[in-house]
Amino acid sequence: MTKKLYLGSGSPRRVELLTQMSIPFEQRVLDVNEVYASDLKGAAITDFLAKLKGKAQQKTLISNELVLTADTIVWHEGTALGKPKNENDAIKMLTSLSGKTHEVISSVCLSSADKQSCVNDTTKVTMRKLTLDEIEYYVQTHQPLDKAGAYGIQEWIGLVGVEKIEGSYTNVVGLPTHKTFELLSTYQIT
Repeated sequence: MTKKLYLGSGSPRRVELLTQMSIPFEQRVLDVNEVYASDLKGAAITDFLAKLKGKAQQKTLISNELVLTADTIVWHEGTALGKPKNENDAIKMLTSLSGKTHEVISSVCLSSADKQSCVNDTTKVTMRKLTLDEIEYYVQTHQPLDKAGAYGIQEWIGLVGVEKIEGSYTNVVGLPTHKTFELLSTYQIT
């Protein structure tokens, strides 16, 4: 039986990546309170949140439908950096990442009405030492408030500030496409 795929994410970057992969889908986003236990670390956080978003959608799925959900964090010095609360928070996050290496962790969850499969990926990103003027320019001219760690690697700051990445570039954008494709390849999507 062929399956219909929904993307349970409002991220324009995830929409763009799935579209570029020629995977047919419809977007269906539900608001989910993204709260997790404080003892979770790294990929355990993103796995939990991607599954939580999938669980919120499961009760709406019928037998030939699947929903793809995802979550991304920046893991830096033992702390998860999600989306900044405001511009000051974004400046603080970017200042802490400046001149250092951090990890970007994404989890992708594929849910049917009665089960879930989840994969995750980790990419190391090294930023050069950024000036406060550069950080403030980026925060004022781009929209970092909807991005984990307050930056998009595909934007200005990625072009001028990222020295090196080890791992998947699309993972840093918010969807590890190679692992997503492998996850979806076990199902026939229409």
